[in-house]
Amino acid sequence: KVTGAAPVQILFNVQNQMSVSIVVDDAYSVTRDGKKIVPAGTPLSGDLTARETAFVQAKDTSAPATGVLLHDVDVTNGDNNGTLLIWGFVDLNKLDTTTAALITATRKSEMKNITFLK
Repeated sequence: KVTGAAPVQILFNVQNQMSVSIVVDDAYSVTRDGKKIVPAGTPLSGDLTARETAFVQAKDTSAPATGVLLHDVDVTNGDNNGTLLIWGFVDLNKLDTTTAALITATRKSEMKNITFLK
């Protein structure tokens, strides 16, 4: 038996946002209930003109952040579809502490169209 739940909502304002569909790479994930999950709010790097190529976790200047993952993505069985926030307002209080720590000053400067609030 599988019980569904509402997705994690990381937006400060759900009406003012722009997001696009992407493929999420399974290399970075956390384990929850025996599944590999890339958490909502994870900064990802990729090419917006080639969104069928998997986006990876933004780590350094060689992989700058393009946006943040809007909802949790299950990558237990490999790369999977997700939604990338490219413009909007993210409530940092809604991110788990591990994911919030990924939103560094460098990541923020790379995502000029996303405002992070508390």
